[in-house]
Amino acid sequence: MPKISSKHQITLPVDALARAGFTVGDDVTIEAEGPDTIVVRRAQRDLDAAFGVFDGLYEPGYLDTLRSEERA
Repeated sequence: MPKISSKHQITLPVDALARAGFTVGDDVTIEAEGPDTIVVRRAQRDLDAAFGVFDGLYEPGYLDTLRSEERA
């Protein structure tokens, strides 16, 4: 029977993970769905959000300026 450790960790049974289709290295989300219920789901990969990490890296128009200088 899994228990919550002093570090607030739980070891999930391997057979339960296998039945759910989880494998080593999967990213998951964990949500409380109400009293006595926690749901673990495989995280959905959001490519738009991943590319969003580059937003604000350069000021607007900076790359266009660099490209125009290369053409000159």
